[in-house]
Amino acid sequence: MRRKQLIGTLAGVSLLLLSGAAILKISDRSGKSDAGGEALVAVNVPQLTGAALQGQDLFQKNCVACHGENASGRNGSGPPLVHKIYEPGHHADGSFFQAVARGVRAHHWPFGNMPPVENVTGREVEKIVAYVRTLQRANGIY
Repeated sequence: MRRKQLIGTLAGVSLLLLSGAAILKISDRSGKSDAGGEALVAVNVPQLTGAALQGQDLFQKNCVACHGENASGRNGSGPPLVHKIYEPGHHADGSFFQAVARGVRAHHWPFGNMPPVENVTGREVEKIVAYVRTLQRANGIY
């Protein structure tokens, strides 16, 4: 009986891991290979103004190392934020504030846990969210 449970558990974990890998492949609109931290999705960058423009600078300083240029993700580092998983109906703006303040346990992607991001204020997160949401709208996410 225990052997059947173990096999079932291993099969479930394998399916979960394969699902995560499939999401990454499905979301890859860039046409680039998987080596070297390349972008995971292609992102159209619109004209930025106001909070979104300020958010772009803050994103570059605090987020780009893992989430890539223009929130396109980085293979082997972090997921793209310009992706339907991060649309407001699934991840409201508050999710970004919580992620920065507390970190995130891996649940959608196989990148591992996200640690909290130190020295980023709530006002700065607000601008980063404005930037990400502007990119998402320009790319048909919502």
